[in-house]
Amino acid sequence: MRSDVVKSAMVLREARLRADLSQAALAERSGKDRVQIARYEAGAVAPSVDTLSDLVRACGFDLSLELTPSAQGALEVLSEVQQLSPERRVDRMLDQLSSGVRR
Repeated sequence: MRSDVVKSAMVLREARLRADLSQAALAERSGKDRVQIARYEAGAVAPSVDTLSDLVRACGFDLSLELTPSAQGALEVLSEVQQLSPERRVDRMLDQLSSGVRR
């Protein structure tokens, strides 16, 4: 199962449970079909970002979307840094601090 499907399923279910709503009550509030909400929560299909946001809003919450560095990018940097000598690591860190660049 795709991770985006699992995440959206978890977010939707958490919002619904925190709002103390059944799937039927959420369907009524949102104007969406209860069966479709059940499919989203089961991870059978991922809703669009707009649909997920609408459903979460119907539960009384806002869905915050923000850009964060990817874990893959961090792993690549870590792998690259691990190959440097301790002296070169310090030099690189000092260069980044003096230039104001974080990588």
